[in-house]
Amino acid sequence: MDTSSLFRLDGRIALVTGGSRGIGRMIAQGFIESGAKVYVSSRKAEACEETSAELGANCIALPMDISTVEGCNALAAELARREKRLDILVNNAGAAWGAAFGQFPESGWDKVMDLNVKSPFFLTQALHELLKAGASARQPAKVINITSVDGQRVNPWETYSYQASKAALIHLTRRMAARLIQDQIVVTSLAPGAFPSDMNRAARDHGDGVAKRIPAGRVGYDEDMAAAAIYLASRAGDYVVGETLTVDGGLVNASLAGSIDA
Repeated sequence: MDTSSLFRLDGRIALVTGGSRGIGRMIAQGFIESGAKVYVSSRKAEACEETSAELGANCIALPMDISTVEGCNALAAELARREKRLDILVNNAGAAWGAAFGQFPESGWDKVMDLNVKSPFFLTQALHELLKAGASARQPAKVINITSVDGQRVNPWETYSYQASKAALIHLTRRMAARLIQDQIVVTSLAPGAFPSDMNRAARDHGDGVAKRIPAGRVGYDEDMAAAAIYLASRAGDYVVGETLTVDGGLVNASLAGSIDA
């Protein structure tokens, strides 16, 4: 048994949505350092170009707004003009919205549900042929949906559509996995806990306070996120199908056990 390349991504082609910052950027950098060629996409072209310049020649900016099905199709078409296959798709682009129950708006519901649930499905659908093109039993293609611990537990904030969307995406991952494994495409999900980002400002701006509620005693590092994504994307994760890998320092289990505050 040769285990030297279990966690390598040499020669693999990846697309990371929401890849210009936060968790998406952590994953993109990890993939590149493991040998992959990575396209990073977000609706802000300048942010994509900045990330591409920072991460080097194997990081290519591919800006697109995928909040609509038309945008998903446009991103897939643009990638197809550049590549004959896609080995790894990371559905990371997402949004959140918080408001009191009585004032929670339909616009906040629709924006979050569309980007967090609808877009991962329709982007994967649009990229289906590219994902199948290079997939085999010996080297399946990968789809990694970025969910959240907030889809596994109730958090203290009134982020109704966000929590519902992440729970939905966890289950959608299972359903997609059951179908796409027939095409040698492995679908999984990665559920982060507290990682500092614009999406998780509490972890970014008040890391020490947040860390007190986490059994591991700290928020997540960039390397923690990269390592988890590399595991699912690499040969090491080929036989993990439809599952959600939780990366949270023990937060979910401790919360369910009642050993720390919600």
